[in-house]
Amino acid sequence: MQCTRCHADVPDAAHYCQVCGLDAHTDDGARKASFAAKPNESVVSLRLVSTIMPRGAAVRPMTYQFALGLALLVTVIVAATGALPIAVLIAALAMPIVYIVYLYDVNLWEDEPVLVTGLAFLLTAVLGGVWTWLWLSLRGPLTPASSWDDPGLAPSFTGFLVAAVLAPVIGEAIRQLGPVLLAARPEFDDLMDGLTFGVISGVGFATADTLVKHWPLITGGYAGTSDAPTWISLLVLEGFVKPLLMGTATGIACAEFSGLGEGYDGFTPRYFRGVAEAIGANVLFAGGLYLLTFLGNPVLGLVLSILWGLAILAVLVLRIRTALHRGLMEAALESTARARGVGPGLEFCPSCEMPLLPGAQFCSNCGVSVRAAAKVPHVRAEQGEAQA
Repeated sequence: MQCTRCHADVPDAAHYCQVCGLDAHTDDGARKASFAAKPNESVVSLRLVSTIMPRGAAVRPMTYQFALGLALLVTVIVAATGALPIAVLIAALAMPIVYIVYLYDVNLWEDEPVLVTGLAFLLTAVLGGVWTWLWLSLRGPLTPASSWDDPGLAPSFTGFLVAAVLAPVIGEAIRQLGPVLLAARPEFDDLMDGLTFGVISGVGFATADTLVKHWPLITGGYAGTSDAPTWISLLVLEGFVKPLLMGTATGIACAEFSGLGEGYDGFTPRYFRGVAEAIGANVLFAGGLYLLTFLGNPVLGLVLSILWGLAILAVLVLRIRTALHRGLMEAALESTARARGVGPGLEFCPSCEMPLLPGAQFCSNCGVSVRAAAKVPHVRAEQGEAQA
């Protein structure tokens, strides 16, 4: 039979087109009911792992879900005991550790771990830490403000401008630096590479931001259990909601920088639109957090801050899943079909392990995108060719 979308010849036994990934058994031309990176999920879904960790998500999704869940559980338990120095360090470092393990697992750094870790994580973390210290010094301590009628502790116009506008804008510029330098390299110009580098950059920035902001908690010793709800809420917000939101927002723009097809797209209008979306999301998040700081009940303020951050994160997840899905589908259509009959170079689906048809961009059995699989190192590929 013939695919109705790209007109490729599809075997009668195939469920999905091997070229464009269309489900041959439905009339869903855009494949909205089957996410390209994980076909058993809908595109319009709030599945976090397959969104921010698309490579390998169809092979070992539970591994990353378990790691994130365990990190959150340990943070909550330790914070509940009052051991704040340990709890803050766990909350700050959990996300980057999980994500660096993910990068290693799918070999996203193409055998250049120092370069990728340095530019995508360490550079952003160092610059982010310095910037957080600077803007906190510029804002000064939270004090009563004459510009508001509330006689007690109240927000100020200057404080809001610094915390909710200046800090997020400069912060996003810092988070773009490392991923853009990486995505401009030929081995890292894939759309999912840009997305992933953006996420790890956001996670690195959030880690440094948390460490600088809450250094007194790290050096303050045991805090007791009387304020456990406050500490738990604070660390869930700072250690999990904030890095996921920052990483997802930055990933949207970096994915647009990488773009589709051969080579990276660069500084296109789509990229600047993505940067504007990332800045907008972070301004909304930071502004909400700043204003909620002044609620009389700290636990209520932190819980509302978590809910506010999760609402923004949900919108970003839907946005990035749509962009990633469309990118994978369009890249498959634009890809030049390889010659039929590849001889000993037969490839197998990383998800269902069925053989892939020559030139396939999607598995004809389960519909997973071949681009969503873990990378094969260039060095090993070259060695394999040499041996052949």
